[in-house]
Amino acid sequence: MFNFEDANKKSKETLDTMLKSYSALTKAFQAIASEAADYSKKAFEDSVAHIEKISTVKSVETAFELQTKYVKSAYGGYITEATKLGEMYADLAKDVYKPYEAPVAKATAAVRSAAA
Repeated sequence: MFNFEDANKKSKETLDTMLKSYSALTKAFQAIASEAADYSKKAFEDSVAHIEKISTVKSVETAFELQTKYVKSAYGGYITEATKLGEMYADLAKDVYKPYEAPVAKATAAVRSAAA
């Protein structure tokens, strides 16, 4: 028989779970956006500083050496930032799913007991 109190309780639990998940999602996206903006700003500033520095050299060898150092540094920074953002996205997925772990486990147990 349908019980309105149980349905109301389940609806409230579902809404609470969705809100927790959405809150985690919003916080993670804000952190990722902030990290990406900080990296972009730093990369731009480094690029401008490099252009200023390389424009004052007098020999091709020195310019080549400066350019090589800059490319290595920029590439290393990019790889580090990409790794960090990848970890942030992985953490986002875990945090967003976390509120659903208990309800999914409960539903799985109910299905298993009904099938047995």
